[in-house]
Amino acid sequence: MSGFTPSLDKLIEQFAKLPSVGKKSAQRLAFHILAMSDADAKAFTQTIETARSSIKRCKICCNLTDSSVCTVCSSKSRDKSVICVVEDPRDVIAIERTHEYNGLYHVLHGVISPMNDINPEDICIKELIMRLGDDTVKEVIMATNPTVEGEATSMYISRLIKPLGVSVSRLAYGVPVGADLEYADEFTLIRAMEGRKEL
Repeated sequence: MSGFTPSLDKLIEQFAKLPSVGKKSAQRLAFHILAMSDADAKAFTQTIETARSSIKRCKICCNLTDSSVCTVCSSKSRDKSVICVVEDPRDVIAIERTHEYNGLYHVLHGVISPMNDINPEDICIKELIMRLGDDTVKEVIMATNPTVEGEATSMYISRLIKPLGVSVSRLAYGVPVGADLEYADEFTLIRAMEGRKEL
């Protein structure tokens, strides 16, 4: 028994479901919410509800956006002949921080992982293949994380793309094996992008 009211226990339980939030941190967050003014608490919950209802996937690249097409896909200054394929929307932000890449993106929203019951049709691969049908794209850069699942996903997609006559390259290993792109610094990502290799 925690000694808290059932409502407070439920609030702590919800915060504990967030990534990297342990029981003590969940308690601190719950007490912080309870200490907020009514106006601040209402603004907080409305912000969550608005984000949940208004943020969707871009109909072109599957990145998160408030409109039907994201700012990268709608930009006239981006190089439309190159697509960088990433696992997660946070990876787009990491690569954009380098200010070195000017092409388009495609967000898979995961990787193939039979152990976790994630198959090719569970991530945004067919949407990527559909983008390659009009001969605009000349190169696809595979920028999945350097994990077993990331490598397997990269190889699977490259086998689908090669018969289409599109060049497929892989980020060089300036990014350490087992690390996530979102935590890599800008210089590491620049080196990885410049040192990419054809698959």
